[in-house]
Amino acid sequence: METIGYVLSGGGARGFAHLGVMKVLEEVGIKPYAMSGSSSGAIAAALYASGKKTDEILELMKKHNYFGWGNLRWRTNGFFSMDLLRRILTENLGNNDFASTNIKLYITVTDLIKAESVIYSSGEIADIVIASASVPALFEPVKLGNKLLVDGGVLNNFPIEPLMSTCDIIIGSYVNHVSAGFTKHSFFESVDILDRCFHLAIARSVYSKVSNCDLFIDIPLNGYGLYDMKRADEIFEIGYKTASLHREKLKDFSFRQKA
Repeated sequence: METIGYVLSGGGARGFAHLGVMKVLEEVGIKPYAMSGSSSGAIAAALYASGKKTDEILELMKKHNYFGWGNLRWRTNGFFSMDLLRRILTENLGNNDFASTNIKLYITVTDLIKAESVIYSSGEIADIVIASASVPALFEPVKLGNKLLVDGGVLNNFPIEPLMSTCDIIIGSYVNHVSAGFTKHSFFESVDILDRCFHLAIARSVYSKVSNCDLFIDIPLNGYGLYDMKRADEIFEIGYKTASLHREKLKDFSFRQKA
């Protein structure tokens, strides 16, 4: 029997595509042994590892838009409040502890003070997930002890490392494929520009890890913005269709998992 790991990149609302990939994994009978996520990938991984199905997570996140105007606040350290996401996680993470998840869970954050990437796999989940999803400037950093934590994707937006020593098969899902052309997605064009610049800057680092994946699913979402939450169904469907292109390979992984 071989163990399967699933790594999920960050990407804001584009993270709904991870749920589309996970839906295909469910359909072919794959249950990951471990999941590793950053930012929006951390949210999806935490909820799934805690026992939620992909359809449940999709409806939950569509219903509660933490990028919505109701969460807008005018402060110097973050435009949006994480209070809604905190409530969602608190209500849906069961015991809210890494030790209680159905699937081994790794969440990546960035420690601003030490200037390093940190991967958590123990303790309480909610604050770590919130920190991992706290995009700088959009959300305020999370203070945890003497640490000041922000978006895990700043230093590691494809946190494959903890899976390389624990899993026989690694499936990667990446939602920030950069292609030619620039599209304004929102009222805050500066955020769209910052988002694109960020993913251009980290692309080489991410793609250098592809060879460590047994399957790397590069989902084409150039037409979708960081907080296109209202297009969640479209983004989910693109993730589902892209993963479905690899259904036969995924079926083989499922067989190897059960053999």
